[in-house]
Amino acid sequence: MFLEVKHLTKTFVTPKGTFTAIEDINLTLEQGEFVSAVGASGSGKSTLLRQIAGLDLPTQGEVRLEGKTITGPGPDRGMVFQHYTLFPWKTVQKNTEFGLKLQGVPRKERQEKASYYLNMVGLSAFGRSLPRELSGGMKQRVAIARALASEPKVLLMDEPFGALDIHTKESMHEFMLDLWQRTGITVFLITHDVEEAVFLSSRIYALGSRPGTVRKVMTIDLCDRVHHIKRQPRFQDYRDELMDLLRQHGQEALSLSSAPLG
Repeated sequence: MFLEVKHLTKTFVTPKGTFTAIEDINLTLEQGEFVSAVGASGSGKSTLLRQIAGLDLPTQGEVRLEGKTITGPGPDRGMVFQHYTLFPWKTVQKNTEFGLKLQGVPRKERQEKASYYLNMVGLSAFGRSLPRELSGGMKQRVAIARALASEPKVLLMDEPFGALDIHTKESMHEFMLDLWQRTGITVFLITHDVEEAVFLSSRIYALGSRPGTVRKVMTIDLCDRVHHIKRQPRFQDYRDELMDLLRQHGQEALSLSSAPLG
């Protein structure tokens, strides 16, 4: 198994008591897959992603990449966040080089790699631009290029298109699908956007809330993924099934949270 999450539980101690964000999560990614985890607020999506990124350690269970337990961050996992996290005073080229510089990659090599990935995301002409001169979609493409420049084994995406307007988001979906097909990189996306998950993913883990648990794993079998496929009955069936599942478990979680104690 390329990436494996085994019996993952994360509990936090707060002033109000102990809180379990995710409980007994199991999931897998094969090399080259595009997999999503979908859930509403409170389903532990970001907590799960932080465990895979090595930004936090689990209370129970483990995450393994190519058979090795993840114990901290590493260049084998690239991160793309909802907010672009670009340095406003650095050019697009310098932003893309940043991770490579931290790794001690020689100047010429990091310039060449950054230029290569900027070209891959269609931003070669903007290497000398500052982030303020770019649109939201272009900024996110810079963030993706920066993550890819370190040549990670897995690209982790934390609701990367959530801050974009609907037209830019749809354009970025098609861009991301094309990029994944061209690079063959393994991608794990977390999102609350059901249509986004169905359009992009080969498999989807639907998460319930309070605590976050895997409620269902869906395999998405769609051909010729272009924008108009969202109007096709098969796409709409996947979307409706997933939305009904999330709505059902969201109502269950709400009932539990409002129930009297004791």
